[in-house]
Amino acid sequence: MNTKMEEIVIASSSIDGGIGCWDLQTGTEHLRYKSCASPPHGLISVGRRFLASSQLQDPKASSGAILYWSWSRPQVEVKCFPEEPIKPLVANSEGTYLVGGGLSGNIYFWEVATGRLLKKWRAHYRAVSCLVFTEDDSLLVSGSEDGSVRVWPLLMIFDDYQMEQASQLYEHSFQEHTLRVTDIVTGYGGGNAIIISASEDRTCKVWSLSKGILLRNIVFPSIIDSVTLDPGEHVFYAGGRDGKIHIAALGADSSSIKSHWLHIIGSLSSHSKNVTCLAYSTNGNVLLSGSEDGMIRVWDPKTHNIVRVFKHAKGPVNNIHVLNRPAYLNPRSLSNVQASSRRHGLSLPPPLSKYINTMDEKVVSAAVNLQATCNNPLDASCISSQVINCQIKELQQQGSAAAAEMEVEKLKLDRMQSLQMLQRWKKTYDNLHEFCVDELLEGDNVKSAN
Repeated sequence: MNTKMEEIVIASSSIDGGIGCWDLQTGTEHLRYKSCASPPHGLISVGRRFLASSQLQDPKASSGAILYWSWSRPQVEVKCFPEEPIKPLVANSEGTYLVGGGLSGNIYFWEVATGRLLKKWRAHYRAVSCLVFTEDDSLLVSGSEDGSVRVWPLLMIFDDYQMEQASQLYEHSFQEHTLRVTDIVTGYGGGNAIIISASEDRTCKVWSLSKGILLRNIVFPSIIDSVTLDPGEHVFYAGGRDGKIHIAALGADSSSIKSHWLHIIGSLSSHSKNVTCLAYSTNGNVLLSGSEDGMIRVWDPKTHNIVRVFKHAKGPVNNIHVLNRPAYLNPRSLSNVQASSRRHGLSLPPPLSKYINTMDEKVVSAAVNLQATCNNPLDASCISSQVINCQIKELQQQGSAAAAEMEVEKLKLDRMQSLQMLQRWKKTYDNLHEFCVDELLEGDNVKSAN
């Protein structure tokens, strides 16, 4: 019995060529989603529920858009207009949050279900060029045109008290690249994973998230625009502007002075133009590459042979993803899904908010901080009781029964602690009183004897 999940390939272009969607195993093309001109790293599948893409046809434009497509319809269904043009987009694994990187260097954090803008912060001095979550969704990693790579713990971003106390929001800031960061990929292991960053300085750098140090610096013969990891993390693939996919070993000997050359152990060559994007299918154990020549090639990494070729409708391919096929794309159920959607009024989430609602921000911050405090009640680094009281009052103003219950429990605890303190003071008073009486009586007895 074949237990492999059926996978699809989605790809987009920088010009209005739409989003192509193919069956990875058979090569069959599904629906082509219209009206999409995405920047690099601007196409994602949100929890496999729908497609989203940032739109940036003119890099100098002062405005941009984020578009949504359902799997069952080729037309754009939701249009969002953020505060500024967004380049990279990323969603967490469950599709509950959407994160975008702006041309100004700001990062925007939205809640998908409501469209609320939960957080916005200045992440880089120049435009954000790529974004990626770690495997466990606990860390957000960003790369920028200023050459820096920064690691953002989400608990820090949503903890207002920690934000006020900390000198910076990021956990690590890697500054070794000298030119624009073009791509970032993370390994397995959450906070203990490695990350690999590519740059226009013709290097790929391997970093340790747990130690915050540079592990490898690999120099390539051309600029690298895309990277992807072998599932075993023995090698990674780097797509170059020379049309080659370079293969670099992570475990190569680094004792030599020229060790950065020893890491490059081979290459795949078939594209006539720049290799702009890469993806790896763990189910099918194949490597996929997209290029400015408009072709998507599927490679067998063992034999280095091309297994299949997909052609985008027009223009260069600049985004490619492999994911398990959503149920909505099953040809047998597609018509049923469309009919059910019309009958029950099912729709995509609302458009993303342009600005932060200050009341929403207070409620979200309170909820996150209270949860962290309850998990560590004896931790001295937790926020003060005055801050907790303020947050409880804010939640009560929102009509939260849970907040009221917490306030009652806290008052009971305060009363118990006050009673215990009163008992201790009473005992101390009794001891002092007994001591003073004994001293006085002893002194009077001495005087009478004299």
